[in-house]
Amino acid sequence: MLRKRAKPVEMAANNKQQETKLAAIPVIIDTDPGQDDAFAILLALGAPDLDVLGLTTVAGNMGLEQTTDNARRIVELAGHADLPVHAGCPRPLLRAPRPVPEIHGDTGIDGWNWAPAKTGPKEGHAVDFIINTVLQSDRPVTLIALGPQTNIAMALRRAPHIAPRIARIVFMGGGFFEGGNMTPAAEYNILVDPEAARIVLGSGIPVTAVPLDCTHATPAPVNWSSKLAKYDTDVMLACAGMMEFFERYGNAKYGTKSRPLHDAVAVSALLWPELFEGRLCPVDIECSGELTTGMTVVDWLRQTGKTDNCLWLNACKNINEVYDRMEHVLRNLPYAH
Repeated sequence: MLRKRAKPVEMAANNKQQETKLAAIPVIIDTDPGQDDAFAILLALGAPDLDVLGLTTVAGNMGLEQTTDNARRIVELAGHADLPVHAGCPRPLLRAPRPVPEIHGDTGIDGWNWAPAKTGPKEGHAVDFIINTVLQSDRPVTLIALGPQTNIAMALRRAPHIAPRIARIVFMGGGFFEGGNMTPAAEYNILVDPEAARIVLGSGIPVTAVPLDCTHATPAPVNWSSKLAKYDTDVMLACAGMMEFFERYGNAKYGTKSRPLHDAVAVSALLWPELFEGRLCPVDIECSGELTTGMTVVDWLRQTGKTDNCLWLNACKNINEVYDRMEHVLRNLPYAH
């Protein structure tokens, strides 16, 4: 049976899509949604420069069942219902879970009337998915860690041979110049599982940290939620609602008029590194301090003689450009209202 030849225009379009995908960075997003995680996931899914291979979920902002359900809702809203989501570790390596509904609401992504997820997570543990995907990929994979790094640490401990096949780990977490947001010394993602973060930083894999130093230097425009809502698509209305909810707690705590979307800034730093500044230096995690557990100990002046192991970002060159680019990507995601 003869098949119809594709029209030249169709062939050109298909070839262009294939070339774009091959040029895109293959990534796995490890996450605990979280409004700012939701922005980060949507940004990654909409960005042509990233090829999202799947999502893995971890206990963090909310319990594992909730973060996994949130991840499914987010990918379905973005028109990527076929994207695999795998549930991972239900608690940190050595510590009790530490959910924060007072920050993110009862669901973790409050601010929008989310439709129930149509499907549940894929079978198989997130740690297995990370290991298998990294080994089977024909290109080195970048891991984006938006929550406690328990799944990634477990993968590195169970299968250390994957390390050379990981291009980079980009994580949102920590604070040096800005201190912490949960204790005077510790930022949330690191405080929840400091042992996991120490394993990641000691892995020998190139690491980029997007800490509070960087995210606090990259606040969203004041009343950005109102601007997002004007696009009148489900994705943008969800973003507007989540932004408004997320700001409510943060602005009251910090006395500000706007808050940074921490995890979305981390994805932005991967997409547009030219808009951020930092320094390669030694970084370690305090795991047993009486007052400093979870502290990211950054040897900014290289005083310890330890090996540089982390690109520590601490500044944004153009805040408006970051959010303009973010907005451009988000507004092109599907499902018109």
